[in-house]
Amino acid sequence: MESESIVYGCIRDWPSADPEQCRQRRANNLAAVQALPQGEAWPFIGREMFSFCRNEELGLYQTQVIHFGASYRAVEYEWALWVQRFEALLKQLYWTSAVVHLETELNGTHTFRWQTEAGSHSPQQSDLRMRCAWERESGLFG
Repeated sequence: MESESIVYGCIRDWPSADPEQCRQRRANNLAAVQALPQGEAWPFIGREMFSFCRNEELGLYQTQVIHFGASYRAVEYEWALWVQRFEALLKQLYWTSAVVHLETELNGTHTFRWQTEAGSHSPQQSDLRMRCAWERESGLFG
C-alpha cells in the first residue's frame, strides 16, 4: 500500500461592520471556490474539499471561515505544486490568514501559515505578500 497524506486547514476572512461589504466578500469567496475543478482525477485543489457556513445564525457570526480537507497518495512529493495551486486560490479570495496542515506517514506533520503583510487580502492584489512558517512534528516515538 502506498503512503497516504492528509491535508486540512482553514482560510479566515476579516470581520466588518458593513453587512453589504460582508455579503459581497462572501459571495466572491463562494464564486472562487465554486470555480475550482470538480471531479478531476488529480486536481490537487478541488471544489469538493472546501466548505463553509452560509447561514449567519448557524456558524457564521462575524468572520467567514472556509475549511478544507483531503487525503492524497504521497502529496508531499509534489508539495510545491499543491502550494502553488493553493496560493492561486488565495489570490482570488478575501482573507486575513490561512493555515494548512500536512500529515504524512513518513515525515510527520507540517504546518504552513499565510498571513498578509497588510493584515487583509483582497482578490487580485498585485503584490501578494505572505509569511510562511514551517513547523514539523516527528512521527517517531522516543
